[in-house]
Amino acid sequence: MPVSSDTQTFTRSERIILRLIAIFKLAKSISLIVISVGLFRLHHQNTFDRFVDWLRHLPLADNLLGHLVVEGVTKLGPGKFAALGLVAIGYAIIFGIEGTGLWLRKHWAEWFSVIATGSLIPFEIYELFHRFSALKLLALIINAAIAIYLVGLARRTGKRH
Repeated sequence: MPVSSDTQTFTRSERIILRLIAIFKLAKSISLIVISVGLFRLHHQNTFDRFVDWLRHLPLADNLLGHLVVEGVTKLGPGKFAALGLVAIGYAIIFGIEGTGLWLRKHWAEWFSVIATGSLIPFEIYELFHRFSALKLLALIINAAIAIYLVGLARRTGKRH
């Protein structure tokens, strides 16, 4: 049975899918907030030094990838981590707005999510071809599916306004 939100009508399956997408977006927002707290802490030299020391003692540090991670973090230095924290907070805000709007079944949130999610797809494709990984492919598939689904839903529900 369709349920109305503002002037939109959603089927039960659409409501469930919107809620799942909203939970996904809100989980990404919360994750980025937690990550940003850690990044801001690394801005302080003594915390940064302890972090690098901790990385060097991980078993991962003994292989080439681990060595490259430690070397890359060291080259960044503590000064870059505040900027990375700000970027993470910015994305957390965007994901939080998307998730909240979709949870409340707002029409603007459908288009906001299409634009926000769709704008990152070219970068995900570039990254996929630059350094392929199954995780990057999965992220691209999920984000493309979300964008395509929301375009269809927004066009359908927008005709009723």
